[in-house]
Amino acid sequence: MSPTASPPTRCPCLSGLPYDACCGRLHAGLSTGQATAQTAEQLMRSRFSAFAVGDAAYLLATWHPTTRPSTLELDDDRRWYRLDILTTRDGGPFETSGVVEFEAFYRAPSGNGSQREVSRFSREGGQWFYLDGTA
Repeated sequence: MSPTASPPTRCPCLSGLPYDACCGRLHAGLSTGQATAQTAEQLMRSRFSAFAVGDAAYLLATWHPTTRPSTLELDDDRRWYRLDILTTRDGGPFETSGVVEFEAFYRAPSGNGSQREVSRFSREGGQWFYLDGTA
């Protein structure tokens, strides 16, 4: 699935950087092998941004093969607009595992809401992958 929204000028992950200089370069770089997340938190931020711009292909590509679903349908009516990183444990550029706790906020026709999760990440072959998460 290709992204459903035009890329925003400001990155949805709220880093303060332009989308193309932040998560956008990771979204584009994954297909060319030129840019990958350096930390578990950076992967978490880029995955949130992928939800915000509707990039299901990036989400699947950064999901660990042992837990990845075969397909992923994004809800076009759900607009992700804010990400709060609550805590991180490990997940640095020279580590092989990490945990990121976050809360992501959305707007939907049925009302506004949020998703809070503790996500686990694994780094293999120099690339970070999302393993799973618990609410």
